[in-house]
Amino acid sequence: MRDATEALIVIDLQNDFCPGGALAVAAGDQIVAGINALAAEFQTVALTQDWHPQDHLSFAASHPGAQPYSEVAMPYGPQTLWPVHCVQGTAGAEFHPDLDTRPAQLIIRKGFRRGIDSYSAFFENDRTTGTGLEGWLRARGITGLTLAGLATDFCVAFSALDARALGFDVTVRLDLSRGIDLGGSLASMTERMRAAGVVLEG
Repeated sequence: MRDATEALIVIDLQNDFCPGGALAVAAGDQIVAGINALAAEFQTVALTQDWHPQDHLSFAASHPGAQPYSEVAMPYGPQTLWPVHCVQGTAGAEFHPDLDTRPAQLIIRKGFRRGIDSYSAFFENDRTTGTGLEGWLRARGITGLTLAGLATDFCVAFSALDARALGFDVTVRLDLSRGIDLGGSLASMTERMRAAGVVLEG
């Protein structure tokens, strides 16, 4: 069992990000068993869950004429437009059916504000609106985090970078994460994590 000061954060292991989903990450379902095994090592486990309204402004469908994976300017900066995914209350927003959610003591829902997308487990994309995860971890005396899930180069990486900026020791299990790799994003975000002092394993 890991020390009580360590926590596992499982990022967005949801149906829409797995094969067959609306925004599928290749082989995203292949990490589920390994994450279940890893969770058994931790006394503190939290899950994040993308939780969008149907008309979320990060959806290409919310911008007439826009194509998925194009980019628009939002008040908080550039925003990639995605296919409609992880809509509140839909099967696509549910956790993968093989994920054992019993060890999780917290589920952080993010991206529920229509006008702000949310990659990080700690902050929405305006970089100021917090999710509450930091306070929950501090209250439990957590200083070290291990992250795994979907997708490596978006929600996992942004969560890891924010965690480092907040002063946590951070490890990302690359073998238990899968990437989208949009325009070279996997290599660039992996390097950003390494440069920030994130320990990359697997």
